[in-house]
Amino acid sequence: MLQTMPFLPIFILFSLIAEILGTIGGFGSSVFFVPVANYFLDFQSVLGITALFHLSSNISKIFLFRSKIDKQLVTNLGIPAILFVIIGAVLSKYLDRKYLEIALAGFLIFFSSFLLIKKNFAFTPNRKNSIVGGSISGFAAGILGTGGAIRGITMAAFNLEKNVFIATSAIIDLGIDFSRTVVYFFNGYMHKDDLYLVPILVIFGFAVSWVGKIAINKIPQNHFRTIVLVLIAIIGGTTLTKAIADFF
Repeated sequence: MLQTMPFLPIFILFSLIAEILGTIGGFGSSVFFVPVANYFLDFQSVLGITALFHLSSNISKIFLFRSKIDKQLVTNLGIPAILFVIIGAVLSKYLDRKYLEIALAGFLIFFSSFLLIKKNFAFTPNRKNSIVGGSISGFAAGILGTGGAIRGITMAAFNLEKNVFIATSAIIDLGIDFSRTVVYFFNGYMHKDDLYLVPILVIFGFAVSWVGKIAINKIPQNHFRTIVLVLIAIIGGTTLTKAIADFF
């Protein structure tokens, strides 16, 4: 519980930084927020708060980038993501997340490095590739609290225009977050002592999403994919470091 702790301002600050990076990267703030929140809250509380915070921040992004949503990609990637986030959220009570975090980190580091080296490599954003990417990202979001980096890798491999990337990712995330919020609630992950954080994060999160949109408009399209991949590689590295540290 943070209200009796001197770390609340630090927690809020890091949460806002996570939102800025998540907006610029286009894959949501939870990939940064979850590792930060883990230092302040127990894992189940992190899952509950992340779902609520992310739900509101994605509504902000959809409002800000609504004209660029790719409806076909939303269907092909979003529906399997929503189905698998429910499965992951249910299983989150039973599986050891340490091994899953290591596997996730290794995947993110390898694939982001590959795409940074092979700058012209791209997958076709067809139904098959979208379903696979959506299923994996949804499952990771449900069981670990964050699957945006995998979806970011998938969409970066599609080489989408930056505003289409962000808008489409946000609306898919909205469906994922709503689904897992319901499951987390029934799992008992949303503790009354932590809910005071939600309105604080929502208010600041909307403002920061707007700042992120301004920053996006100043980033050239040819640099956007590189920024996304570098951020994902950093996420993979920090996730791996923390997962290994948890064993000792």
